[in-house]
Amino acid sequence: MLKEILLSTLTGAVVGFVFAFFKLPIPAPTAIQGIMGIVGIFLGYQLYRMFF
Repeated sequence: MLKEILLSTLTGAVVGFVFAFFKLPIPAPTAIQGIMGIVGIFLGYQLYRMFF
């Protein structure tokens, strides 16, 4: 699991670097509300998997 987290973080950093290099808008939410929305989606998915 730690390997997946590290690979995901590294991949995100590389994608962010590439977008910044080409002066493109970042492909991720820039506000805490957007980030928390993603966390909520993940938590909802995990809850469903726990009960069904």
